[in-house]
Amino acid sequence: MTESVVTAAAAAPVREVAELMRERGVGSVVLLDEAGAPAAVVTDRDLAIGVLGGAHEVSERAGDHASAPVVTGAPEMKVEQAAELMVEHRIRRLPVLDGDHLAGIVTLDDLAARTGDGALAQRLTAEVTRAALPGFYFHQRGG
Repeated sequence: MTESVVTAAAAAPVREVAELMRERGVGSVVLLDEAGAPAAVVTDRDLAIGVLGGAHEVSERAGDHASAPVVTGAPEMKVEQAAELMVEHRIRRLPVLDGDHLAGIVTLDDLAARTGDGALAQRLTAEVTRAALPGFYFHQRGG
């Protein structure tokens, strides 16, 4: 788990969230509701495809282009449990809550890089990616 999670208000404009991603070098931001609880996750892909590709305005609310509701994990989860949740929900990022507090985030990259087991990392990467992008792997190819 990465403990420093980049967050923004769900009402923040798309441009502000995109700039935050660029400045912090991340591909996702956890959006928080008015109470400070995770409300959604917005990714660089959401912004590129959903906002720019959909001819939306960068002044629109980031929360309107994010994935919600948020699927979360717990600090005491094992790597395999986190991976199972990610596969089941077709997500590549899993915010970790310690009670009501956002304690960190587990990403597909974290699982691949930090397990120390190359075969496990490869399997997890393949399973999560296939679950998150089924059309890419299972669409009709050719003529």
